[in-house]
Order: sequence, then structure tokens, then C-alpha cells
Amino acid sequence: MSATPTPVLRIEGLRIALPDGADRAWAVEGVDLSIAPGEVLCLVGESGSGKTVCAHAALGLLPEALSVQSGRVLLEGRDILALAPGERRALRGNRVAMVFQEPMSALNPLMPVGEQIAEVLRVHGVSPRAEVDARVHELLTQVGLPEPATLRARLPFQLSGGQRQRVVIAMALALEPALLIADEPTTALDVTTQAQILALIRGLQRRMGMAVLFVTHDFGVVAEMADRVAVMRHGRIVEQGTVDAVLRAPAHPYTRALIDAAFRTTHLPPADVDRSAPPLLTVDALSVRLGATRPLLPWRQSRRPASGVQALDGVSFELRRGETLGIVGESGSGKSTLGRCLLRLLRPDAGRIVIAGTDIGALPERALRPLRPRWQMVFQDPQSALNPHHTVGHGIERGLLASGMSRAQAQQEARGWLEDVGLDANAYARYPAQFSGGQRQRIVIARALALRPQLLVADEPVSALDVTVQAQILELLRALQQRLSLAMVFITHDLRVAAQLCHRIAVMQRGQIVEQGPAQELLTRPVHAYTQQLIAAVPGLALSVSGRPPPAEVRTQVA
Repeated sequence: MSATPTPVLRIEGLRIALPDGADRAWAVEGVDLSIAPGEVLCLVGESGSGKTVCAHAALGLLPEALSVQSGRVLLEGRDILALAPGERRALRGNRVAMVFQEPMSALNPLMPVGEQIAEVLRVHGVSPRAEVDARVHELLTQVGLPEPATLRARLPFQLSGGQRQRVVIAMALALEPALLIADEPTTALDVTTQAQILALIRGLQRRMGMAVLFVTHDFGVVAEMADRVAVMRHGRIVEQGTVDAVLRAPAHPYTRALIDAAFRTTHLPPADVDRSAPPLLTVDALSVRLGATRPLLPWRQSRRPASGVQALDGVSFELRRGETLGIVGESGSGKSTLGRCLLRLLRPDAGRIVIAGTDIGALPERALRPLRPRWQMVFQDPQSALNPHHTVGHGIERGLLASGMSRAQAQQEARGWLEDVGLDANAYARYPAQFSGGQRQRIVIARALALRPQLLVADEPVSALDVTVQAQILELLRALQQRLSLAMVFITHDLRVAAQLCHRIAVMQRGQIVEQGPAQELLTRPVHAYTQQLIAAVPGLALSVSGRPPPAEVRTQVA
């Protein structure tokens, strides 16, 4: 009988205090975890649960505001918390390394990416230039980057998001650490890029025999990656076990809520609309070329050179009152350009956009201004969409006052809409910074609906939110849409989200709609190869649309 291997990482009774005035006393309270060599442990929970604090403790990177009251963090038997700063620095990058959530902030914007990987090697004693150059080339090849000899000289902004994340992974693996910590490394990526990064980490982990601590809020990712799962809430581990045991029979209500949010099986029935009535929105052969040079002389417009990027190419669809159409695709597919055209924030080069019988594509701005309240937008990032210097009540009132409403009536309407989106009326006098991300998104929704639009365009409104907050916002949008009989265009890269909210889905690739149809039909019987590729790339989507509990076979096997 073989002996149990010594854990690469063991956290014992860890208690870390939060500063005075925080919403709770402990960032982490009584946490016990261990990861064996070659094992992937997924640490799951919402924002503020303590996941990242545990990950930073394993690196010895806790901020000064957080004080360790008790417990140990043993890396290969050595207590990280008891080591001198110099000893901890020697371990980072060497025996333990980290892949961060946002690679752009993890990389030096002024240094070529190859030089940043080389710096990791030199700091840890690899000095011969030829040896460093060879290792950098090997690492860039290992993480699947094209033309490593050329790419190593590029700056981070010259790479795509997925390529930057691969560079960060190459830096983390430079010295073949015993433990890799990945902190939400795919949250900001498209589904196909996310699938590639997950497969890359899993494949490298198996090949190198590393232990991996994978921090995430998404049980879809857990289903793809984990050997074991630990679920955190409010600084405590509420459940631990093998991935099969936790996915099949979660014991804690919080775990069940997270799994339900990730593998939600509800689908909207077809919208109850009169198909014989004229559509509220008609988009016909819409085309936009971004970055095209436009001749100054109007009589030469017909000979305009075909420069720039074809962002939209012959896009057509219809939308009726009470319907939600999901626009799905990767970054660069033309989704957001389409959303901007629908609101006439961007003038199309060709085609028609007809809203309630009016072709808005050809109207001058002066004629558009009185019509704009009829269509509104919910933006992806509510923090940047709200003025931090104005109370949320003032932000909602401004549009109402501009439409001719009296101040007293506008204030009453603003308070009413805040209550309608699930916030207390006293939120009226508070500032955006005093709310959570989900609450801010509710405020943006209230501001958009206060003008009682006929058409609502929502551009990735839940992509930055935890899965349970996502579910709350989607349920809110669904209820308001049904109550107000809104026509809604919902832009997303996440087919799981589209499955929960949309009656119909249109899939975009390279500026064209390659497939569209009823949501359930498109997700269960996709026709186009690109739609099939998107569905295959989404962690756990097959479970979401099948309605079956997650089986053991769900995990993708990566060679």
C-alpha cells in the first residue's frame, strides 16, 4: 500500500483579520486546505468570499491591512508566513507562481513580452544569455503562441487578450514551480479563448505534474478543471470534496445555489407576440466599415476606397414587442458595433434600421434627438456608466427633466424605479461607489427604463458579475421586459446567459449573422459549424441545455 504523498500546499487553521469598519471581522476564518502533487483544487465562491486572500497567503503577498491572527501556510513543508521577506521572494516564481486575472495589469506595458519572461529567469539565477533566450523561445512555444521569435519582441498592447494570458502563463511556468495559482484567469476572455486557456493549463499541469490552486466563481469552469473542490463563503470553507461528489450531491445550500446558477436549465418559451403585426425593429442589410477613409467631396463618395475593417456585413433581423433577441459571438464579431448602430451612436454605411416605422439610419442628429428616449442602453460596466460625483437619484432624474417632467415628479419617478429594480428608496441620495457591482447594474437598468423606452439594448450587462448576481440581474431583466412589453437586444459572448434570457438567438462571426433561430432549438440543434464551436467551448453549457445533473464524464479530457 503506497503512502499518501506529502501535500505541496497545506493551509492549517488560517485566520486573517479585516481592518476595523469592514463588513465582517475576518477575511479568512479557520481555513484548512491541502493540495497534493499533480492535483487541481478549485477554490470557488463569490467576490468577497476570501478566495483571493487565501491565494495571496500562499504566495506571501498579503497586504499590510490584513493581519494573520493564527494558522500556517505550508509550501512543501515550509511555513510561508514565518519566512523572512527575502526567503519568500526566492520561492515566488521558483516553487510557487501565479497567473493573474487581468494579464494587461500583470505585464509591464513598456517592456517586450520576451524580455519580461527573461527577467523572471535572470532574477532566479539563470544568467547565460543563450540559455535565457533558448528558454524564452521554448516557453512561448510551449504555451502555443505563434511565431515566438517575432512575438517575443512585441509589447503587451500588441497582443490579444488570450495571447497576453498565455505570456503570463509562460512567465509563471518559467522555473517549473511545484504549485501554480490561477486567480480567475479566464473571466475576461471569450468562450473559445477561455476554453483554449483552460485546456492549456490542464494540459501543462498534467505534463509537468504540478499542483494547481484554481480560483474561480464559476462551477462551469470547475466541471472542466477540478479534481477536488472547496467552496468558500464569507471567509469560511463551507464544503469540500471530489468534483464528482460536489457536482452530483452538493451538501451546502450555498454550493447548490452556485451550481444552480452555473447549470441553470430554464428556457423562455417563445414570446407571446402577434407575428402578423409589424415588427418594432427591422434591421435590413446593415453594413459598417470601421476606419474607412471618407472623401471630403460628396460627389466622390461612390469612389470611396475600400479601406478599414468590415465590422458589419449585410446584417438583417426583425424584433417584435415583448421579444428578446440574443446577439452572440466572440470579441471582434461585430456585436457591439451592431448595438451602437441600433442606437445611432454610429452611422451605418449601408442598410436600414427601422424602429416603430421610422428609418433612423438616415436621420440627421437634430431629428434624432427627440426620438432617443424611445431606445435606451444598459452598458457592460456600470461603474464607468455612472457619474461618480452625482447621486444615483440625480443620474436617473436628468433624463426625466430633459423630457419635460417637473422636478418633483422626476424625483418621485426616480425613487419608484429604484424600488422597481430591487433597491431601497433611500438609495436615491447615495453615490455609485457606495453600491456593489450588482447594485450599480440595477441602477443603470433603472436609469434606462425611467424614460419608458420601446427598445432596450443591453451590451454584456452581466459579464463582470458573479454567477449568483448574474442570475439576479437576468431575472430582473426578464421580469421587467415581460411587464413593460419591451423589445430587447441582449449582446453577450456567453451562450449560457443567452439560454436563460433570450427567446431567439443570432450568432455573429466576422460581421455577419451566420445562424439565428429560437434559443432552445439553436442551442440543442446548431446547424452552423461556428455555432457548434461556440457551444462546445462553453464550460458546462451542455449541462445547462440538457437539464441533466452534472455527470462525472463532463470534464473535458485534454491530452
